[in-house]
Amino acid sequence: MGVMSRFLNFVGLQDEEEIVERDTRQAEQPEEFETAAAEPRKTSKGNIVSIHSQRSVRVILSEPRSYEETQEIADHLRSRRSVVVNLQRVRTEQAIRIVDFLSGTVYALGGGIAKVGPNIFLCTPDTVEIQGAISEMLDEQDDYTRSR
Repeated sequence: MGVMSRFLNFVGLQDEEEIVERDTRQAEQPEEFETAAAEPRKTSKGNIVSIHSQRSVRVILSEPRSYEETQEIADHLRSRRSVVVNLQRVRTEQAIRIVDFLSGTVYALGGGIAKVGPNIFLCTPDTVEIQGAISEMLDEQDDYTRSR
């Protein structure tokens, strides 16, 4: 019984039946409110994912020999798998087309693409973040070997 109900009952302005009905409604309302309050908590976690609850993560190694195999790489990215693409076995014109296609795919999915070596690229979905740049290290290594 709330303070207001007690006061109205004491003054005689409220019947006991109304008090019981109000108390019943008030008891039901917090349960509904708690359920509604718990729902935003579940969604407020955003992108936080427990490491222990994830399935095993796969990284696909791909060495396409033609442009037609690029669609398969894009399908892996759509399935949220990272792909290392080695373009050393295709002609330069085809390698450029493949990189262009994969760049568009990665952009559309919100992922990333990075060069990790000569004609080798790492394509990642939006769940993987690429940090650093290996190309800078390769340039520094070339400068180091030239200076000797």
